[in-house]
Amino acid sequence: MNHAETLLPALRVAGLSKRFTLHNQGGVELPVLEGVTLDAFRGECLALDGPSGAGKSTLLKLIYANYRASAGSIRVRRTSAAAEVDVTTADPRTLLALRRDTIGYVSQFLRTVPRVGALDVVAEPLLGTADADTSALRDAHRKAQELLLRLRIPQRLWHVPPATFSGGEQQRINIARSFIRSWPVLLLDEPTASLDADNCSTVVSLIDEARARGAAVIGIFHDARVRERVATRVIDMERFQPRPGSR
Repeated sequence: MNHAETLLPALRVAGLSKRFTLHNQGGVELPVLEGVTLDAFRGECLALDGPSGAGKSTLLKLIYANYRASAGSIRVRRTSAAAEVDVTTADPRTLLALRRDTIGYVSQFLRTVPRVGALDVVAEPLLGTADADTSALRDAHRKAQELLLRLRIPQRLWHVPPATFSGGEQQRINIARSFIRSWPVLLLDEPTASLDADNCSTVVSLIDEARARGAAVIGIFHDARVRERVATRVIDMERFQPRPGSR
């Protein structure tokens, strides 16, 4: 990461709003976020704070393009310091490319292909969509094994599909899969939920290492101790709550 990259935001959110249309209630609109504006720089961790319903998870899903914005822009800087993509207007092919090389996301749920073992699930982000050669596959598996060991997944489970795992084990697979790559932007939705103290400590270390590599981390941390440990800035999401009567 060069000096110029540290001065340019990895992510710029400006005037972002989200309203949900309730089609089963006659098209009533439900405003959730209004006027979200923030910059995230490489090497920092922004913690989204606020009560349940403040739009924290919604913001992460907007950045990842699981939801489409109602207004505003979300500009993500790709590998070239001069190249930005506006997630709110990008075509599906560009969004898929962003998810392959720029934005990582630890959601609250692990979604995997059935019958694929945990080791391959974790390694997959390093392999892309093309057929990997033997050397690349070996390297991806080595890195996956290191993460599985750090997150205390027993070796007897490495070739078992994660759908059969406990909730805490699935969360650790989700974390390993998302931390195996050096993402420029990393989104974390309650990454330490369902984890014991030792694994929470491991996740904190992984976040620190990602920041040291130059990731801009944006996360939701309901555990106040974890939030205080990893956050370089705290964003009060209540500032972006819609005003009464807004549309």
